[in-house]
Amino acid sequence: GNHPGDRCPYTTAHDRTQPHPAGHEGIGEASTRTWKMSGRGGADRNASHTAYLGGLDVQVTEELVWELMVQAGPVADVYLPKDRVTGQHQGYGFVEFETEKDADYAVQIMNMIKLYGKPIRVNKSAQEKANVDVGANLFVGNLDPLVDEKQLYDTFSAFGTVVYASVPKDTESGQPKGYGFVHYVDFEASDAAIEGMNGQYLCNRPVTVNYAFKKDTKGERHGSAAERLLAAQRKKQGMAAF
Repeated sequence: GNHPGDRCPYTTAHDRTQPHPAGHEGIGEASTRTWKMSGRGGADRNASHTAYLGGLDVQVTEELVWELMVQAGPVADVYLPKDRVTGQHQGYGFVEFETEKDADYAVQIMNMIKLYGKPIRVNKSAQEKANVDVGANLFVGNLDPLVDEKQLYDTFSAFGTVVYASVPKDTESGQPKGYGFVHYVDFEASDAAIEGMNGQYLCNRPVTVNYAFKKDTKGERHGSAAERLLAAQRKKQGMAAF
C-alpha cells in the first residue's frame, strides 16, 4: 500500500479509520450468514437502508457483493440488474441493509474500494440510479500525480453527486497522465464545481476545471444549452429517477 509520504496532505470526508457504530455484531458473526438473494428487483426496497453501487466490473457477482458488504453490517438483499439478452449485469446495483445505520456505514468504508482492479462507487443517492449521462462532465487539468481517483471523487463530491471520477494512466509506465474526468448527475453540480475548483490547489498544483470535450465531435464541449435543456426535461419527466 501507500506510505504516508506517497500522498499529499489530505483528509477525506470518508475517513476509513472510523470505528463501527456501537453495539454492532462482529464482522466474523456477520459473514457466517448464508448468502441469499430475493431477486425482488427492489420494488419494495427500503430506500434509506439501501446503498447504490456503480462502476462494477463484469466479473463481479451478487455473491461477491454480498460477501463484501456483509462486513459493514447484515445484508437483506443484493440486486444487480441484468441485461435481458446477455444476462450480464450492467455495472451497477443495489445493496439493502437491515438498518439505515449499516447502509450509511457501508458508504463510508466501501466507496472506491477496488474489485477486479476497478474502484467501485458506493453511495446513497437516489438520483444516480439510472446512470443517465446528462453531459455534466468535467475535465480536470494540471493534476498532481499524487491525486488518485478516490481523492478526485471525494474533493468533487463537495459540489454534488459524482457519477464517475477517473485519472487516466499511461499504459506503458503506469504513471498518471496529469489530468482527470469528473461526471456529475446534474449541471447544477458541475457548474458549482467549475466555480469552486478552477484555479484551486489540489496537492501542490492549481487545477484547471472546465467542461470536457464530447467524444466524436470536433472540439465541441459538454455543457451546451441543448444538453442542459434535455437534462431539465428528463428531470421533469422523472427519467432521472428509477
